[in-house]
Amino acid sequence: MGIRLLIYLIILGIGAVLGYKDKIGTKLSNKLNLLQSISLFFLLFIMGIRIGLDEKVIKSFFSIGLRAVIIAIFTIIITILTTKIITRFFIFREGENKVEP
Repeated sequence: MGIRLLIYLIILGIGAVLGYKDKIGTKLSNKLNLLQSISLFFLLFIMGIRIGLDEKVIKSFFSIGLRAVIIAIFTIIITILTTKIITRFFIFREGENKVEP
């Protein structure tokens, strides 16, 4: 489990560096939204297959589903609040002076 997490973080870091250094071509850059959506749909499809194959999950679907809905609602609320706070304090609006470090 630990090695997988490390691989995920390395891949994420490589992508961040390539994006920051502007090493992605404009042709690929224009297709990133489509590529991201296709990847997400594929991931959700595979997760659905895994859930469907697990009999324990299917038998306890309603109790798990209720907990998942509660967790999802709180996650959404916390994400929206965090985004508003970060936007208010760290991201400058158009026309405001930026403070150079």
